Amino acid sequence: MFSTDYYNSKSLLLYFSPAGPSFFLANFSVASLCYRYIILAMSVPKPRPGTWFLLLFSLPASRATQRVEVWRKLQRYGAVALPSGGHVLPDTAENQERLEWLAAAIRSYKGSASVMRVGAFDDLSDKDLQQFFVEARSRDYQEVAREVRKLLSLRAARRPAGHLSRLRRRFQEIEAIDFFSGPAHSQLEALFAKAAEPEEQTGNRTDSKKYGNRVWMTRSRPGIDRVSSAWLIRRFIDPKARFVFGDDPARKPEAIPFDMFVPQGFGHRGDNCTFETLCREFTIRDKRVKKIAEIIHDADLGDEKFGRQEGTGLDQILRGWASQGVEDAELLRRGMDLIEGLYVVREQSLSDSKAPARRRLPSKKKNRS
Repeated sequence: MFSTDYYNSKSLLLYFSPAGPSFFLANFSVASLCYRYIILAMSVPKPRPGTWFLLLFSLPASRATQRVEVWRKLQRYGAVALPSGGHVLPDTAENQERLEWLAAAIRSYKGSASVMRVGAFDDLSDKDLQQFFVEARSRDYQEVAREVRKLLSLRAARRPAGHLSRLRRRFQEIEAIDFFSGPAHSQLEALFAKAAEPEEQTGNRTDSKKYGNRVWMTRSRPGIDRVSSAWLIRRFIDPKARFVFGDDPARKPEAIPFDMFVPQGFGHRGDNCTFETLCREFTIRDKRVKKIAEIIHDADLGDEKFGRQEGTGLDQILRGWASQGVEDAELLRRGMDLIEGLYVVREQSLSDSKAPARRRLPSKKKNRS
């Protein structure tokens, strides 16, 4: 049926202590390592082409509860059940580790389990297997899409509180096991984008031409919302922007305040953080920026509106640098570099999601030898 090599090695696990920013930030190289870890964790691991992990297992009939537990874990990992038996996952380090731990658990339940690295199946091509995964994730996305459409049929004021956030979290769980992105992913993203739009667009948008080559003022010790807003200003609004720090805009009347506790300039409006306010005021429609806006919102406001956790680590890094006495200008520069890295990773993620749709699987053979 297949050619295979047993893969039997101990996994090396790397843990990060939750002790706080002091752990992360003993020096800049450690901070850079944490930044790299956080950014990489946001992307679905890229499968090793041409190889797969296959789990074969059996459990005693008396272990019905454990059988359900194993099945649920396989579903959570995104594994696909083959018609001829066994569960398969793409070849990534994370999938290898998950299946090896699951196999160890099965053996502890008095069952038997083998994890194999498979090079080829004689009755399924790589494209066939990839299509299995695309179709499985499409069903997951479509289930969420039905719920989002129900919410969209209601006015925003009548939508159940927190329901959209829960659906976003479910979407992110599916994304994490979507190894071969299909069209259903982008369709659901479009639905969430529609749900985030205000019901009415009123007033004129800000003319960015009036904000070129200006001085921008914000509070000292910039956190996640301020550094990301500064990055947005420099990249999309005012490429020659200069930044100063202070608490009273009246002392520098030519400066444009942002994320300050004053009515003028740009800050929190409604339930939007400053980053979101700038996106809306200057009509920034970049898809990557929209994703970053969700991350910044949840990290800054902590209301779990979008179910995004990635920004928490970035904010901890900024707090750690601030506690080390890094000067405001340098803190802002480092923070903007972090957001630029996040933007580049989102660009790569979007490029990967534009892979052409694969052909559908041939009909299953009834008589299999």
